[in-house]
Amino acid sequence: MQEQKLHKITEEELIARLQSGDAKAMSVLYDMYSATLFGVVMQIVKVEETAEDVLQEAFVKIWNSFQSYDAGKGRLFTWMINICRNLAIDKIRSKQHRVSLQTRDIPASPRADMGSDNFKPEHIGLREITEKLNPEQKQIIDLMYFEGMTQTEIADEYQIPLGTVKTRARSAIKTLVKLFKGRE
Repeated sequence: MQEQKLHKITEEELIARLQSGDAKAMSVLYDMYSATLFGVVMQIVKVEETAEDVLQEAFVKIWNSFQSYDAGKGRLFTWMINICRNLAIDKIRSKQHRVSLQTRDIPASPRADMGSDNFKPEHIGLREITEKLNPEQKQIIDLMYFEGMTQTEIADEYQIPLGTVKTRARSAIKTLVKLFKGRE
């Protein structure tokens, strides 16, 4: 019954409770605004998992800095949107975010099942073309396509960071595309 009453409090009451450190009021604030704030963050970062992280970080920041909120300078919702927006912009500008976008798993091609008996890389001269890759790229391609290892398995077995494996694979594939185009 007490919890339902909190959901029907005015914005002024909610602000007063939050400024006094009432954790239940923070729960009410989250219930009231999280969906809308998530939408704002999602429009900026475009990746659901990243948006969830930014939203969580935003609510922690809101909780920790609530004493600095001044109702005279603007509405609570506007203040929270600005926090979310700024954190989302900071996230997409961060090097870590740009690298994570570049090192996502390379999707498997639906047209060629590398594990099937029908695919023979030697028929298209893939082994010969991979000889033209630099040694690091060649190692990754050989392990992935000829040995059937996953990127995670390569990283674990050869003690190479997963991001490095993904970057080398992506770079090698780009090089291979150029080499195949040169053969046409």
